[in-house]
Amino acid sequence: MAVSDEMAERLRAAFAPDELEIVNESGLHAGHGGDDGSGESHFRLRIRAPVFAPMSRVERHRTVIRALGDIPSRIHALALDIG
Repeated sequence: MAVSDEMAERLRAAFAPDELEIVNESGLHAGHGGDDGSGESHFRLRIRAPVFAPMSRVERHRTVIRALGDIPSRIHALALDIG
């Protein structure tokens, strides 16, 4: 299963988001640091869910990272836009 599909599955299960967008930006980083040649090393994530409303920015990030489980340790970069 593609990393982006794993992310989507875990985030939908954890948050039932109103909006979820995962963009694989690995191609933009080919040959740069962290590019492992897999084509799945750099991602941009945008998620919107009511559960995040009362949380601080740091709490939102920690909550999303926890929901992703081991995925962050298997990729090089993950840009988060959480609301």
